[in-house]
Amino acid sequence: MAAPVTHFEINAINGKRAIEFYSNLFGWDVQTMPEMDYGMIDTGVKMGINGGIGQVDQGKQPSVVFYVQVEDVQAYLDKAVSLGGKVVVPLKEIPNMVTFAMFADIDGNVVGLIKGPQAPPKEAKPKKAAAKNKRVVRQTKKTAKKAKKGRRK
Repeated sequence: MAAPVTHFEINAINGKRAIEFYSNLFGWDVQTMPEMDYGMIDTGVKMGINGGIGQVDQGKQPSVVFYVQVEDVQAYLDKAVSLGGKVVVPLKEIPNMVTFAMFADIDGNVVGLIKGPQAPPKEAKPKKAAAKNKRVVRQTKKTAKKAKKGRRK
């Protein structure tokens, strides 16, 4: 099954400065989480995805990461490793927030995995509308047959 990209993350040397830069540049609303040196980005539009801005640990390089939503994070992490990737962050759960992991691909690009369904829930179709549509189709077929018979006479 296909897996959608559902989140992006900008990891900066100075998280507060990056939050200010991107919120001013794009008009993003960023809710800061000081206890995590992180900000959740709401782009304010329905198209596209939202993301976050965080601060890298000292000595680490800034980066941009995208996250792919999968149902079984560990299974995809294992598959990435079997294909030549390397685990960057093992399976981790932040209670009441997210379950995720990160891996480096064969070229060193870091990709995140987020736990979640891979397909949107199916919308229930109203039964009355479906039944009504079938009746209309039957009536249309009957009307067409009658019209055809009338032309033959």
